[in-house]
Amino acid sequence: MVAFRREKFVPNGGPAGGDGGRGGNVVFVVDEGLRTLMDFRYQRKFKAKNGGNGAIKSMTGRGADDLIVQVPQGTTVINNETGAVVGDLVAPDDSVIVAHGGRGGRGNTHFASPKNPAPEIAENGEPGQEMEVRLELKVLADVGLVGFPSVGKSTLLSTVTSAKPKIAEYHFTTLVPNLGMVRLPDGQDFVMADLPGLIEGAAKGIGLGFQFLRHVERTRVILHVIDMSGVEGRDPYDDFEKINHELQAYDPDILKRPQIVVANKMDMPDAEENLKQFKADLDQDELLAEKPEIFAISTLTHQGLTPLLQRTAEVLAQTPKFPVKEAETVKTAEYDFQQKPDFTITRDTDGVWILSGDKLETLFKMTDINHDESLLRFARQMRGMGVDNALREKGAQNGDTVQIDDFSFEYMA
Repeated sequence: MVAFRREKFVPNGGPAGGDGGRGGNVVFVVDEGLRTLMDFRYQRKFKAKNGGNGAIKSMTGRGADDLIVQVPQGTTVINNETGAVVGDLVAPDDSVIVAHGGRGGRGNTHFASPKNPAPEIAENGEPGQEMEVRLELKVLADVGLVGFPSVGKSTLLSTVTSAKPKIAEYHFTTLVPNLGMVRLPDGQDFVMADLPGLIEGAAKGIGLGFQFLRHVERTRVILHVIDMSGVEGRDPYDDFEKINHELQAYDPDILKRPQIVVANKMDMPDAEENLKQFKADLDQDELLAEKPEIFAISTLTHQGLTPLLQRTAEVLAQTPKFPVKEAETVKTAEYDFQQKPDFTITRDTDGVWILSGDKLETLFKMTDINHDESLLRFARQMRGMGVDNALREKGAQNGDTVQIDDFSFEYMA
């Protein structure tokens, strides 16, 4: 605000323009009631409000409230331009400031000096940050069901929880993770996730690829479901090996998590023979550091479910949470940390000199062009940054047009 004190019996009152209020931040906050990112399909742009204008009598404008954007628990916020992780919202009360609001501009009270006791200079507010982000949601489950398509993961989840996943006799019935709460008679409970089916090559993005593997990172115990019936002509041990190789290719540390083999469809004719062969092959396995326990079950007849769930709860109680490792993936990218120049000069086809650069453009946006003194101050700032000399070296002549953003002026040496 540019204002002056005008009161009776107070001669030469001096400047009395107040500062502007700060702009609001854009803050992402966990909302435990949300389960998906579907809302962001329809609203993609979020803008916090500006701060209030300064007022007379040196009154500061009101600061804007932060814009709160609610996201489900387990959301990772990634800078879409650099790939850097801005925030990993895992805990129920987690939040992260994605874009900071700018400070308010200073009123003319700040520019008074012995040389200029009544300045007509005021600043516009500092521009707020803008950022394009990508959101990824990873399931927050204690126990993850992994395995080839159609081995019975969804059926197992629907049997031991109240979840109602889609179940059908074709591959990739499950396209998104399903969650269910397992409650045991002794009061123990844990969250189980039926994760989309994995196939060979998933670590390279084949099939559901990374959509599956990203969710495995969050789980603490892996239940590896295997179809022991062999009705589709597949070898159970071969399936077991292929999935573990895909997990290792994606992140070798995943295989350090406790893994329990769930031998499903034991009600089928050849299942017993296949299980014996599987155990013999497993004794020769060198991929896993520890041999996993094997539980024979049938989701159809409910055979063996109680011992499996009881043992899963025991293993889960002994297993700590694993740290999230998204930030490490950023190391594979190369960034140039050289300081950007304060300004750059180009010339368009019409002969107009174009000035750009983050620092210069910020100073211009904070200049109140409605007051001549503010423009003169901006001219001095440009001269101090070396813009005048740089234009002269580029060949600028008196009378040439110079443009910053959408503002044009004549160059005078």
